[in-house]
Amino acid sequence: MNVGYRSTNYWVVSSGTSRLLVDLGYPGTMGTMRARLDRMGVPLHEIRYGLATHYHIDHGGLAQELKMAGVPLLVLETQIAAIPLMKSWTKPQDRYVNITTHDNVTVPFAETRTLLGRMGIRGEILSTPGHSDDSLSLLLNDGSVFTGDLTPPALIAGESTDVAAASWQLLRERGATTVYPGHGPEWRITAESVG
Repeated sequence: MNVGYRSTNYWVVSSGTSRLLVDLGYPGTMGTMRARLDRMGVPLHEIRYGLATHYHIDHGGLAQELKMAGVPLLVLETQIAAIPLMKSWTKPQDRYVNITTHDNVTVPFAETRTLLGRMGIRGEILSTPGHSDDSLSLLLNDGSVFTGDLTPPALIAGESTDVAAASWQLLRERGATTVYPGHGPEWRITAESVG
């Protein structure tokens, strides 16, 4: 379910009352995030982990505030270096709270299927660079994929063309069928949409 605001989608993936929040909100918007979760019937204490698809302020800016509210931050090894860099994109009026790194749950990609399985969520987390080096996607066994800002195949251009195209090819090969992006509506993957 989408609990997004300010033109960014924030997805709650659930298995009963065990939930994963995919993308974490803008800095300084904890009240808005709580209100959206309440409106959708998602108690904050049921969120087992928060997962940023990448560390830009609209996707990971609320991470520390969520941690302070009891939501552990799930971090993949390719994201560790990106976390402290995010602050350089913030302004004082953003009310950004620095993300501590000593208390994050850091896992390698190879162990994500097991970690998610303990939550009752069948799927895996894959490295999908292209928008940024730290970008990742959550791919569920039913073909649903949460891609953050991975550039849609038809819009790929510039220096990251090959990297983004390879990420889409990986997702398609692993069984992705329906994309839940960080911005805009969901869409279906077809042979034409992903080479």
